[in-house]
Amino acid sequence: MRWSTALIVSCAVLLTAPLKAAEITRSHGLSAFGNLKYGPDFTQFDYVNPDAPKRGTIRLPGIDSFDTLNGFILKGSPPQGLGLLHATLMESARDEADSIYGYIAESVELPADRSWMVFNLNPKARFSDGSPLTADDVVFTYETLVKEGHPSYRIVLGGVEKAEALSPHRVRFTFKTAGSRDLPLQIAGLPVLSKAYYAENTFNRTTMKAPVGAGPYRVLRVEPGRSITYELTPDYWAKDLPVMRGRFNFKQVVFDYFRDRNVAFEAFFAGAYDFREEFTSRNWATQYDSKPPVEKGLIVRETLKDETPSGVQAFFFNTRREKFSDRRVRKALDLAFDFEWTNKALFYSLYKRTNSMFANSELAADGPPGPDELALLEPLRGKVPEEVFSEPYRSSATDGSGRNRPNLRKAMKLLLDAGYTIKDNRLVDAKGQPFTIEFLLAESSFKRIINPYVRNLLRIGIGASIRIVDVANFQNRVRNYDFDVVVSRYVQPLTPGIEQQAYFGSQFADVQGQRNLAGIKDPAVDALIEKILAADSRQALVTAVRALDRVLMWNHYVVPQWYKGAHNIAYWNKFDRPKTKPRFDLGMLDTWWFNPQKAAMIGRGEAPPHRTSAK
Repeated sequence: MRWSTALIVSCAVLLTAPLKAAEITRSHGLSAFGNLKYGPDFTQFDYVNPDAPKRGTIRLPGIDSFDTLNGFILKGSPPQGLGLLHATLMESARDEADSIYGYIAESVELPADRSWMVFNLNPKARFSDGSPLTADDVVFTYETLVKEGHPSYRIVLGGVEKAEALSPHRVRFTFKTAGSRDLPLQIAGLPVLSKAYYAENTFNRTTMKAPVGAGPYRVLRVEPGRSITYELTPDYWAKDLPVMRGRFNFKQVVFDYFRDRNVAFEAFFAGAYDFREEFTSRNWATQYDSKPPVEKGLIVRETLKDETPSGVQAFFFNTRREKFSDRRVRKALDLAFDFEWTNKALFYSLYKRTNSMFANSELAADGPPGPDELALLEPLRGKVPEEVFSEPYRSSATDGSGRNRPNLRKAMKLLLDAGYTIKDNRLVDAKGQPFTIEFLLAESSFKRIINPYVRNLLRIGIGASIRIVDVANFQNRVRNYDFDVVVSRYVQPLTPGIEQQAYFGSQFADVQGQRNLAGIKDPAVDALIEKILAADSRQALVTAVRALDRVLMWNHYVVPQWYKGAHNIAYWNKFDRPKTKPRFDLGMLDTWWFNPQKAAMIGRGEAPPHRTSAK
C-alpha cells in the first residue's frame, strides 16, 4: 500500500445523511494536505496519450522463479505483474504526491470527524470472468485480507472496526477511532477480490490457477517458474474512465524468468525481451556501447530523472541477536564499510552515498535540526543519541584509496569500549565467543561488493562470511528473522504514514513476515511515528519524518549503501511514449505503447503469440 497520512477531501458536494448535510463531504478523489489537481470533470491524467493504440506485446525479464499466483498471502513466491490483474477502489495520480481518484468507486463520502467512510461503486465494474463487482466483494476483500492475508494487511487495516454493504453498490467502513488521516487512503488503495471466485477456491493456499480480478489484464498463459503472459481484458469495463484512459496499452505483457542475472543481461541483446532498467553500474558504464544492437541504434539507452524518494538500501543488522544490540558495535560496522572506494572501483562513481531513510526527497533530514524538529525531539532527550540535537547524520567516509585504516582504528576502539577483546587475532566477547557475521544472499551478484567489506571486518578480528541460498530458502529465513545481516531496500512513499510502523515499529518487530528487518524496538521511534500519523499539514509531516530520520540513522540500525536519483533504461526501439513523463513514476507499463512501424524498421514486428523463454 502506498497511501498514507492526513486526509483532505476536495471538490465536495453536500449530501443528505443522518448527520447534518454540511458535516458530510462527497468527492471524486482524496488528497493529503491540499487540493486535488484534477477536478470532478477531468477526462484523463496529463501524462498519458488518450489516443494510444492498444496493440503489441512487451516482453520483460524476471529473475529466478515463481511458485504461486497468489500474491496476497505470506506463502510462496509470486511472479511479477500480478498487480495488473486487480483494480482498486481508487487510483493514484503519478504526478501528485498523494492524490487518488475514483476507479471501482465513483465517489467517496466522509463525515467531518472522519469516523467512517462510504464508497459508491461504479455499477459497470466487472471481474475478468464477466461477473459484476458489488459491495459484497469489497466487504469480503477486507475481511479475508485481515483474517487470512499477508500480515501487512493487519497493520494497514488495523483501525477498521467493520465493513458492511449498505446496498449492492454502497459499502461503508467504520473506524475504531475518529479523526484517522491515513486509514481512508489505505482502504481506498485496496485491490478488490471476487467473493464468488474464492467460494470455490481456497484463499490461503499457493496455487497456479489464474485468479479472477477487476484490473486491465488477465492471465493468458503460465509456464510454472518460467514464464507468465498477461493479456489485455477484452472490452475492459474501466477503459474509458478518466483514471484509465490512455493507460495499459500493450495487448500482451510477458515476463520470462532467468535463473542467472548475467544470462538475463546477455539475453536482452539477443532479443529475448524488450526493456530493462539497469541497476548494475558496471554494466551501464561498460557493457552497452559495444553491443551490436546498441551500435546500430536498434536499442535505445536513456537516463531519466527519478523524483521519487529513493528510500534506503542498506545492510540491515538483526538487532534481535545480542551481538548487534549495542549501538557502538553497529557504528563500528558502519566504519568498516568503505563506500568511497566501492563507488570508485566497482560502480564507476555513478552513485551517491545514502545518508537518510528518505533519500532523494524533501523528507530527508539535512543540516542541523530546526526549531520545529527540536520541539519534537526535546521530550526524547536521554532516550535518543545526543547527536540528533545538533549534527546532521553522515555515513563514515574515506579518501577512496582503499586504505581504510583511520576508520578501522575508530571501529576497533568502539568494539573494545563495548566489551570485546582481541584473542589470537580474533574479536571475542566477555564469554570468549568469537564475533562472527554471516551475510545472507539469494544470488551471487552482490558478492563482489561484500567481499571487500568482509576483508575489512577480518582486519578488526570479525569472522565475516557470505552465504548464498536459493530464493525460497532466503525468503523463509528472512520471514523468520533467521539471519545476521541482509541487504534490502525500503521504498518510501511520497507521503509517509502507517507503513513506518511496519518498517520501524516495536509492535511488529517480532511478527513473522513483517518489514522491520532490523528488529527495532524503541519507544522514541514509536513516539515519532505517532507524530507522523497525527500530522495535520504537509509541513508538520515533513518535520516529524525528518526527526524520525535522525533518530533512526544515528542509532546505526543499518549500514546505508547508495542511490542514483535516476532511471537508467534500455529498450528495443519499437515503442512510443507521451511527451510528459509522470513525475513520480517511470511509466513504462503504464503509459507507453507499441509502434509497429518502428518495430518493422528494426526487424522486430508484432511478437508471436508465444515462444519459450530463453534460459
